[in-house]
Amino acid sequence: MLETLLQASFWFLLALISTIIATKLRLATALTEIAVGAIASLAIAGTGISIGENDLWIKFIASVGAIMLTFLAGAELEPDVLKVRWKETMGIGLIAFIAPFLGCTAVAHYILGWSAKASWLTGVALSTTSVAVVYAVMLELGLNKTEFGKVILAACFVNDLGTVIALGLIFSPFTTNSLIFMAVMIVVAILVPFITPKIFKKFGNKPSEFETKYLLFILFGIGALALWSGSEAVLPAYIIGMVLAGTVGKDSQLIRRLRTLTIGFLTPIYFLRAGYFVSIPSIIAAPIALLVLLSGKMITKIAGVYPVTKLFKFRHKEGMYTTLLMSTGLTFGSISALFGLTHGIIDQNQYSLLIAAVIGSAVIPTIIANAFYLPKYLLPKTKKEG
Repeated sequence: MLETLLQASFWFLLALISTIIATKLRLATALTEIAVGAIASLAIAGTGISIGENDLWIKFIASVGAIMLTFLAGAELEPDVLKVRWKETMGIGLIAFIAPFLGCTAVAHYILGWSAKASWLTGVALSTTSVAVVYAVMLELGLNKTEFGKVILAACFVNDLGTVIALGLIFSPFTTNSLIFMAVMIVVAILVPFITPKIFKKFGNKPSEFETKYLLFILFGIGALALWSGSEAVLPAYIIGMVLAGTVGKDSQLIRRLRTLTIGFLTPIYFLRAGYFVSIPSIIAAPIALLVLLSGKMITKIAGVYPVTKLFKFRHKEGMYTTLLMSTGLTFGSISALFGLTHGIIDQNQYSLLIAAVIGSAVIPTIIANAFYLPKYLLPKTKKEG
């Protein structure tokens, strides 16, 4: 227990440092946590010090952080906005998946000379958009409450749904387990919106925090079923969040409490750990390959998404901001890369380059977007500068 507490203290020291840097530089905390994690990994390398990055408790907290952040992103979507803006949501989300999926597959195969299977895996891993990063950035700026922000978050979901389906169709056999998961997910998605308000009315609004326990029960249960079926726990979390947007999403006090749990305790571990696995020496050893992969993702995302935003009459800044945020990647990209490594589709060097490209795509497009293309006129008044 002593070692665990010391490790936890170190992780949250890194979280504090990240928050201070984010505040001083006016960056999203999620991005500074990734960067600080990578620097910490370099500093500790070779010292023999263990901070438990692969310990079960760290993996669990990081996984729950991704699940809860994804759930909150879904819960804060506005159903009415999706009904009105479904064309933008589907158009941006689909092209944000298809363009990099095909483009990065071609880049890996014809420029880097990777095998066909490794190239398809690369296309899957670099086709993603990070709901976790995008939502964290939106939350800090207040854009999550705007129609503009909700359209982007919904498009992220469409994008990542395409990624998950592609990974399953290309590399994972469709089994009876998959059918069972889909059937249960459909039933849960239909029943939960009707049951939840009644249960909350009877047992909620008490110091026992019944609502939080109830939501964690559902998210953990459906997440376990997703893993059993060969899928990932974050996907059903987003769907559960979406179907509960009319209940949980409209309860500002509950959302605030869930954010405190998620942003204050869970996601710092998730983002710091993601950065910790970036091997800076590996990046230095193969900078050209990394640059090719990262450029391939960003160029194909921009070439695909920006014209679609103009088609839907987005202003220039709105279109570029949307495009750059849709260029981010983290959760599903990392999951896809790890899947490829554990199943022998890619080797350790390819995995390191893919992870570095995924992490780079979480940081670089977001910094550029916030520095040069942030549509400040869309920010809530409380976020505007005096």
